[in-house]
Amino acid sequence: MLEEFYLAGRPYQMRCVRAEYTASGVVLELSEKPVVIDAMVEGGKASGGPPIGPSLGPTGVNIFQVVTKINEVTQAFAGLKVPVKITVNPNDKSFEVEVGTPPTSALILKEVGVPKGSGEPNTNIVGDLTLDQAKTIAKGKADDLSAQTLKSAVMIITGTCGQMGVTIEGKTAKEFQAEVREGTWDAQLNEPLRE
Repeated sequence: MLEEFYLAGRPYQMRCVRAEYTASGVVLELSEKPVVIDAMVEGGKASGGPPIGPSLGPTGVNIFQVVTKINEVTQAFAGLKVPVKITVNPNDKSFEVEVGTPPTSALILKEVGVPKGSGEPNTNIVGDLTLDQAKTIAKGKADDLSAQTLKSAVMIITGTCGQMGVTIEGKTAKEFQAEVREGTWDAQLNEPLRE
């Protein structure tokens, strides 16, 4: 691509090549590199509008096909915001869609059945989570958590509850976590985190 510009009143032409040098000295044009787009979409309700459409437009991929695929793979998360990673190969216009797990807070709100958390979590309680619901969320988020046991994963989940104004088994997050540390809930939490 030739671009013309003027310097000190004289016209110049410059060839613009978007390229990158690798360690072996091979030149790759940037169009050869896959384009990765990260977006948060509502499960089963992605559209060609922002943020997906404008990001995919320059790649030349069929946006309708990408949106259809995203809606197909996120259908199980209907009503939740889900992180999606779209990888596009600009040479052959192929694409891959990877779906992450929804944020912990979204899973808690869905289990409790409220639209949003409390703005004042220490004084305004919006719902109560059972231990079984906390275990379900912990197992669903197992790959994203740094926890090695179900007990520590539930501690992480209940910590999030405390910031949202959600109680666990009728207790505040601090009270529940103190009981977990004391061993009160060991019998219920003595299960594998990952299958």
